[in-house]
Amino acid sequence: QVQLVESGGGLVQAGGSLRLSCAASSRTFSSYAMGWFRQAPGKEREFVAAISWSGTNSYYSDSVKGRFSISRDNAKTTVYLQMNSLKPEDTAVYYCAAGITYSDYSKEHEYTHWGQGTQVTVSS
Repeated sequence: QVQLVESGGGLVQAGGSLRLSCAASSRTFSSYAMGWFRQAPGKEREFVAAISWSGTNSYYSDSVKGRFSISRDNAKTTVYLQMNSLKPEDTAVYYCAAGITYSDYSKEHEYTHWGQGTQVTVSS
């Protein structure tokens, strides 16, 4: 019962920064844990980052830890992914996801709602 729309993708040079946004339609946005996944050409979709419903706990894949930051604004019903020190290997379609319950924030099956994705391209 939540619709997600990603925005903020684009073309940037290696070393640059980009902030992705995911706007949610649900009035119960604060009840959902939120995650970001990405899918590069020829590869499976992989976990990037997640944040608990309270915003207290955040999780990151090893490949982005220290470079990316996830945050949420429940008043705006929006989750963000701040991406710094971007690398060409970060090039992918980035997807926002939401779910009520989780046993492992990195697993796709834990999420019940998905956005349409936004393209991020990092040039060398």
